[in-house]
Amino acid sequence: MIADKSRALRAILLGGLIAGTIDISYACIFSYLRRGTSPVRILQSVASGALGRSAFDGGARTAALGLVFHFLIATIAAAVYYLASRPLRFLVNYAVICGPLYGFCVYLVMNFVVLPLSAIGSRPALALPVLISGLLIHMFGIGLPIALVVRKYSR
Repeated sequence: MIADKSRALRAILLGGLIAGTIDISYACIFSYLRRGTSPVRILQSVASGALGRSAFDGGARTAALGLVFHFLIATIAAAVYYLASRPLRFLVNYAVICGPLYGFCVYLVMNFVVLPLSAIGSRPALALPVLISGLLIHMFGIGLPIALVVRKYSR
């Protein structure tokens, strides 16, 4: 029982860490290349989900808060997949297929539930390159790593 909890915790924390690292790295690089946006500004934009526009006036403190929020969200995504994989064993057995599909679902939830309910509110329609790259990073940079880590710790 304790070993099962330890494996679950490792799967969730490692899945969240890997997915969160890939995702925030992508966001910083993509935003810098596209518009010259600094990583601090990207992290402040994450914090703005809770703090609103004032997050952009908070300097390193709100950037650090954004980083905490980002990894918290990634870890929650990993926990949801892990918990769903207990009764739905195909999530473990077919991780390479289910992971990207899960990432697609995470994208939909983030953009059509979480963001509209946050202090950011609804966003304007995304340009096609932003939409496509956002879907791809969620599928292969978030969903797939989480699914593969869960599979590793489920055997």
